[in-house]
Amino acid sequence: MKALVTGGGGFLGEALVRALVARGDTVRTLARSDYPGLTALGVETLRGDLSDAAAVERACLGVDVVFHTAAKAGGWGRAEDFEATNVTGTRHVLDACAKNAVKALVYTSTPSVVHAHRDLEGENESLPYAEHFTADYPRTKAIAERAVRAAKVPSVSIRPHFIWGPGDHHLLPRLLARARAGRLRQVGSRDVKTDTVFVDNCVQAHLLAADALLAGKVSGNPVYFVSDDAPVGVWTMANRMLAAAGAPKVGKPIPAWVASAVGATLEGVHALFSIEKEPLMTRFAASELSHAQWFDISAIKRDLGYAPKVTLDEGFAKLEAWCREHRP
Repeated sequence: MKALVTGGGGFLGEALVRALVARGDTVRTLARSDYPGLTALGVETLRGDLSDAAAVERACLGVDVVFHTAAKAGGWGRAEDFEATNVTGTRHVLDACAKNAVKALVYTSTPSVVHAHRDLEGENESLPYAEHFTADYPRTKAIAERAVRAAKVPSVSIRPHFIWGPGDHHLLPRLLARARAGRLRQVGSRDVKTDTVFVDNCVQAHLLAADALLAGKVSGNPVYFVSDDAPVGVWTMANRMLAAAGAPKVGKPIPAWVASAVGATLEGVHALFSIEKEPLMTRFAASELSHAQWFDISAIKRDLGYAPKVTLDEGFAKLEAWCREHRP
């Protein structure tokens, strides 16, 4: 098949591109920057922004499937930037898919669209969208996911949580920077369980979704949670990641309500003085880190035949080897 990967230079996007190339698919990427490493793989790399409808339409020309992984993530930033990438950008992808008769769309969503500021343990895809959001990332991703599910383009929306593994240039570097500076503290007294998904397992889920769509085995534009199917304490997970890179452990706990209050204060200060850098703590982060978030993935197992190929221990062996080589 011929595939377009939006955000092909990102953590998940690049891993997906490499997997597609390895199995013999023809790959094109659309990203805002140049990625020589992808070009070296024989990938057609297009430079463009999701907010540019014409660029998106050109990128979708002649492809069978679009993997829409690009997004503006994070707990802080200008609302209009989240809107432009996550909402307008996704609408441009949907329009371009429709105009070019693209056969399948695999959309990378997030469980944050259902985050309800309470423990979510063993819940499934019947969960309603959250009624209140404390950050623009989950708010705009919820709008985008709704649009994907309502569109006429055949699609599957995947909700991975806590993507991790070798090549991570988002979560792991932030953890390491804060731990090495002595600014990483546990939020809340509980080591609440969370879903994780090793990057190779996440790629596997996306490929299964595309293949099922192209084979006509999926209908109704469904959404699926995906994970390593092994919920783990969020602070246990953080400490294992830090250990893999030889960094100090997470510091002593602070009450969740204190973290939330600090987050609200810092958000106010940053907004008042137009500080673009993300605050050390936000209300959204405090809530996510102090509430359990693990989901029933029976649906993706049943419908797409998903079964994680890499266990937590195997994943950490791969991460440790990568850290030894790259010294993040």
